[in-house]
Amino acid sequence: MRAGFPDFRLGKVLATSFTGTLSERHGEAVERIPTPQRLIDWLAVNGLAVESCTPAQLDRARELRESIHTAATAAATQDALPAPAVHVINECSAQGRAAAILTPEGERRWRLGSASSVEDALSVIAADAIGIIAGERDGKLALCASPTCRAAFFDTSQSRTRRWCDMNTCGNRQKKARFQANRRKKLGSAD
Repeated sequence: MRAGFPDFRLGKVLATSFTGTLSERHGEAVERIPTPQRLIDWLAVNGLAVESCTPAQLDRARELRESIHTAATAAATQDALPAPAVHVINECSAQGRAAAILTPEGERRWRLGSASSVEDALSVIAADAIGIIAGERDGKLALCASPTCRAAFFDTSQSRTRRWCDMNTCGNRQKKARFQANRRKKLGSAD
């Protein structure tokens, strides 16, 4: 990763990983794509390499990210999907010219319409979000139990009872806080 920027929180689900480029939404927010170059970096890490990105494309990407987060949060809490968020997701999905291709190894990759088409990459992310929110994939949308995070994530665990968007960050932070609170409590009662 480029020096001076927070690491990306990568997951197995493209759309919810994309919403994770803004974390700690209810605490001290961490923007992981603050510049067009960082969006290029994130897209490359996720198999959607583009050559360039304008500030306007970065703004559109952030608008899509927030729309996915809003719609996924509504779906996870079984609320009505907000029309403005649905509109942005649908627009981004329809604007792209990306094509799924099969590699000789039997994996799916994306071929973008042109070498620098951020819109094509965003269409792939939007289409992934549509599949998740529409319930077309095996799993369920959930919200991180961390009170400062509350990120939407896609739970594919067998029991569908996962509590954290990422065990290595939010889960460990909560477990550490609980451990320290219990330790203070025991030390306080030993006096």
